[in-house]
Amino acid sequence: MAKIVIADNPLNEISVARELLPANLDTVIARHGSAEFNAALADAVCLVGFGDGTMNDAFYRSAPKLKLIQLLSAGYDRCDIEAARRAGVPICNNGGANSTAVSEHAILLMLAVCRRLVWQHGNVAAGRWRGNNVDDVKLYELKNRTLGIVGLGTIGKKTARLAKAFGMHVQYYDIVRLTEDQADELGVRFALFEEVLRSSDVVSLHVPLSKATRHMMGAAQFRMMQQSAYLVNTCRGPVVDEPALIEALSAGTIAGAGLDVFDSEPPPPNNPLFALPNVVLSAHLAGPTWDNQYTRFRNAFDNCQRVVRGDKPLWIIPELRN
Repeated sequence: MAKIVIADNPLNEISVARELLPANLDTVIARHGSAEFNAALADAVCLVGFGDGTMNDAFYRSAPKLKLIQLLSAGYDRCDIEAARRAGVPICNNGGANSTAVSEHAILLMLAVCRRLVWQHGNVAAGRWRGNNVDDVKLYELKNRTLGIVGLGTIGKKTARLAKAFGMHVQYYDIVRLTEDQADELGVRFALFEEVLRSSDVVSLHVPLSKATRHMMGAAQFRMMQQSAYLVNTCRGPVVDEPALIEALSAGTIAGAGLDVFDSEPPPPNNPLFALPNVVLSAHLAGPTWDNQYTRFRNAFDNCQRVVRGDKPLWIIPELRN
């Protein structure tokens, strides 16, 4: 039987992996970097887990039979892509397994910041029925607002569909353009990046982290946005220049932000974002849900079986497709 290694992680429900595990795969489940994990690499054909910065040339030399790195995440920014290329090992992401969860979470953050949900909860829990100053209560609906999606991949498209259900007008920017028929079918229109920033009531980020996207949202970009606009980030923290965002939120350059990701994770306890009243924060938990534990492992094992029988795997990351 072909051996695969599953890198154990607190975000993985291993009982689901055991339930779905195909009979033709001999599996070792171990923490990345442990003695058991390192020993299993010698005969491993597939590795299932999350990207790890230690997966360099030496790592691939320790796994001479490896034919697949199968991620359980959509993001792959922690992977050493060039080391994988030199080793001839494809890296595949999770095939959209968490796309429903992340798109729902993006809408959740939009609603939470526009309706000031955390502020409302705090008031009620503290015995202030509607706060101390009713004149300051300004809550906004999503209907008829313009959503600008930056990055129209699988998650971006699902976010667009959900936003349309709320009655939002959706525009997008992506280096990959939809055809006119595709855009009409989805109900979105293309706009230039700067145009999206200037004309959107909510800007939602759905790009992978790369050299091109790191700090793509900085001080200049926040100044382009409307003062009444909100930023939502469920992709990767370093896509945003965090100090510039903090300044924009503090100065009223933009109205607020909903963030699931941070420049440093976990963020330090003195992060200024924690003290700002116009943000809603979550702990990089947009993706993992109980529902997609099954989808992630199902996709992973399907790809492992494809590789074992000599077929090309699905969902190879764009940088390694050629």
